[in-house]
Amino acid sequence: MTPAGDEAQVGGIVGDFPPANGQPLADVICDRVREMLIAGDFGPGEKLLEQQVAAQFGISRNTLREVFRLLTSQGLLVHYPNRGVFVAAPGAAAVVDIYRMRRVIQQGAVQAAIPGHPALVRMKELAQRAKEQAADGDWRAVGTLNMEFHRAMVELCDSPRLSAAFGLLLAELRLVFGRIRETAVLHTPYIETNGVLVDLLEQGRLAAAADELDGYLLKSERSILAALQRLKS
Repeated sequence: MTPAGDEAQVGGIVGDFPPANGQPLADVICDRVREMLIAGDFGPGEKLLEQQVAAQFGISRNTLREVFRLLTSQGLLVHYPNRGVFVAAPGAAAVVDIYRMRRVIQQGAVQAAIPGHPALVRMKELAQRAKEQAADGDWRAVGTLNMEFHRAMVELCDSPRLSAAFGLLLAELRLVFGRIRETAVLHTPYIETNGVLVDLLEQGRLAAAADELDGYLLKSERSILAALQRLKS
């Protein structure tokens, strides 16, 4: 087990000493945990044990508690007195709000698209990789690639603040996906649509891309809400 004191080191981070870039260690670990949520490494409702997670990242339990506090304030973790800290399990109300935000942020990203933008090149690569993973039946990987596709879309805005806000949204959305077992049904309809969106943006057909994205998000929201409703039956 990795020691959890000030001399512990994981991934180049030493204990509770701040990284060279001056970013507080708790913020660095918070970012890492959020990325793990987006990748599906933690499941909704999962209990996080302090000793285990502190050892995993090589940090003290005091730093870990600050990480938990930050992620709880972001709605990604939930603390229950006398029970511990759990990964959040967002419901239908959260889905509606997530998609409200997605429409605002991603429609703005489409309008900002410029052919040849590095983010657009990445979108094309991610869409192709998702097709390959779908052919192999790796739906978790497809889900992660789809998340990265939409994150790249927001990077068309060249706004670090928007990208950071969208990262929070994606982590919460992945937790919603984690509640649904029909992963192939969730992702299959959008693999081809991602390719269509890339083609439209490369051609500079921004109005058509905005219409395609609007239909995409509406269909996605409805399918997720329906899947959550089936969990209750």
